[in-house]
Amino acid sequence: MKLLLTSGGVSNQSIREALCDLLGKPIAESTALCVPTAMYGMPGTAVMTWRQIAGQTPTPMVELGWKSVGMLELTALPSVDEQNWVPVVRETDALLVCGGDVLYLHHWMCESGLADLLPSLRETVYVGLSAGSMVMAPHVGEEFVGWKPAAGGDSALGMVEFSIFPHLDNPMCPQNTMAHAQKWASRMPVPGYAIDDATAIKVVDGAVEVVSEGQWKLFERWSS
Repeated sequence: MKLLLTSGGVSNQSIREALCDLLGKPIAESTALCVPTAMYGMPGTAVMTWRQIAGQTPTPMVELGWKSVGMLELTALPSVDEQNWVPVVRETDALLVCGGDVLYLHHWMCESGLADLLPSLRETVYVGLSAGSMVMAPHVGEEFVGWKPAAGGDSALGMVEFSIFPHLDNPMCPQNTMAHAQKWASRMPVPGYAIDDATAIKVVDGAVEVVSEGQWKLFERWSS
C-alpha cells in the first residue's frame, strides 16, 4: 500500500502532485472511497461528518475532482457480507480516511476487517487526514487518547515506524504547538513527525518522504 499521510488533507499543489505521483494517473481518472468513521468517536460531530463526505470542509479530500467517490462506513461492515465490500475496496484507486478520534478509528478498522485487508492492497493509495494518518503509527501518544479502547493504551496499526503529531500551530488546536510536540515526542517509543496542515508524509515500500509547503519537524527516538 502507498501512503500519503496528511494533517490537513490535500491542501496545496505539492501534496496534490505527490498524490498524482502515487496514483500514477490524474485524479480525474481515479476512483476513491471516503472513510468517515473516525468522526463518530467525537461528540457533536454529525454535521462535520456530513461535510467531510460532501467535500465541504477546509481539508480537501473528497472534493479533488475524482472520477467517482463512494463511502465506506466501517461500523456497518461487520453486518455486511465481505463479497459486498471487499471487491469494491480492492478495485478502488484511493482510500480517503478522514479525521476524528484516532483510537475509535483503529477499533473499527480492526472490527470491520479493513485492517487485515490493507497489507494486501499493494497498488491502492491510502490518503489519511489527521486521525486517518495517525492510525498508521504504532502509538499515538497519551495526548491523543479520547475514545478509550477496552484494552486501554494508545496502540494503533503500526503500519509505519513513526508516529504523527498533526495540526502543528493550527489556531484551532491551541495545544498543538512545537513545545507540546516536543513533550509528546519525549514520551514516544518511536520517532515522531510534527506536521502542519501544509505538510504530508509520503511512504512507499518503507521509504519516507516529507512533502511540505509549511512547517514540520522530525523527532528522532529519545533515549531513556
